[in-house]
Amino acid sequence: MTETNPVISARNLDLVFQTNDGPVQALKDVALDIEKGDFVSFIGPSGCGKTTFLRVIAALEHPTGGTVTVNGMTPDEARRQRAYGYVFQAAGLFPWRTIARNIKLPLEIMGFSRAEQDERVERVLKLVDLDGFGEKYPWQLSGGMQQRASIARALAFDADILLMDEPFGALDEIVRDHLNEQLLALWERTGKTICFVTHSIPEAVYLSTKIVVMSPRPGRITDVIESPLPKERPLDIRDTPEFLEIAHRVREGLRAGHAYDD
Repeated sequence: MTETNPVISARNLDLVFQTNDGPVQALKDVALDIEKGDFVSFIGPSGCGKTTFLRVIAALEHPTGGTVTVNGMTPDEARRQRAYGYVFQAAGLFPWRTIARNIKLPLEIMGFSRAEQDERVERVLKLVDLDGFGEKYPWQLSGGMQQRASIARALAFDADILLMDEPFGALDEIVRDHLNEQLLALWERTGKTICFVTHSIPEAVYLSTKIVVMSPRPGRITDVIESPLPKERPLDIRDTPEFLEIAHRVREGLRAGHAYDD
């Protein structure tokens, strides 16, 4: 058997939040390996711990039991090594900064030279098809373009891992389909490992090499589905029997998760 070295590995992961109404278990006994170059989608009902798990990987939350490693390090060490970029649900761009200066912000904090900042901004704007929009302000761009700018900011320091917390959830279906296509093209060009939170079954199936289905709180993994779909995926692949079969398995996994619901 070939040994692998997962980029992200969770073992017996628990996370309990202490609240005024008592302890709330957000994650319970989560075990998962994510390999280099995987595109992994997390799907489940609201409150199942999808975003919480992403935040644990990013050292924004700390588990109360079990372990998580990122590139063989603790999440805190990985954060200090700038091992990942994080894309939030909202673009979070500063309206008084141009798109280029929004993208430069983490690079300024990290101490990159002005020339290096300019080179990286130019490169990532091309990656997300926003070449020529660097001097625009966020309010001059559509919602989809703002999200692409947010992705560019996360790519600017060239981390191998991209964590994405439902970045397209607030967009209409036409824009969302377009950004799904662009994200797949970006993933293919860069070879990055992507962890992607979504509530959409078609989006999870279309984007992913691996789909992680989670149960209602306390969040558990009820199924991990390895996608047999080819890496190149036109949108009309969603009408194929293979696609519909995977979508059906995801739906069944979501239903099965309710058996755990207290």
